[in-house]
Amino acid sequence: MPTDLPYAADAEVSLSYDEIEVLRLQYEKELAQSHITVQTKFNYAWGLVKSPVRQHQVEGVRLLQDIYRTEPTRRRECLYYLALGYYKMDNFTDARSFNDLLLSKEPTNMQAQSLASLIDKGVAREGYVGMALAGGVAAVGTLLIAGLIRRATRK
Repeated sequence: MPTDLPYAADAEVSLSYDEIEVLRLQYEKELAQSHITVQTKFNYAWGLVKSPVRQHQVEGVRLLQDIYRTEPTRRRECLYYLALGYYKMDNFTDARSFNDLLLSKEPTNMQAQSLASLIDKGVAREGYVGMALAGGVAAVGTLLIAGLIRRATRK
């Protein structure tokens, strides 16, 4: 899903397994010591959101939501990555909500502006798929009804 938007690279570029592993090991080390710093948690969540693996993205969003809820001073930096995580999981409603919140605070934020464009494209794509499915269902329904009518008129 390449784009010509210069600031949307986060939506398309993933971290390598090794890069995510470094972040995971630091997170688990601090977890074992019963003290996870907010920065370590954020770094790990950031890496997970940038992963191509949906399960990682879900966990990254969960960690970011926790930071957003418990650390008011870190909310702004969580907004973009929450929006990005939801976008990558095709949850365009939540992606738009978090991105719009960021844009309301920073209307000139180029990352958020380009992500808004990607979200709009995703919503449109989802709408086209929905229309195609509905059209397919209508076509099958029409064929079934035509078959039933044909069968009924033969008897």
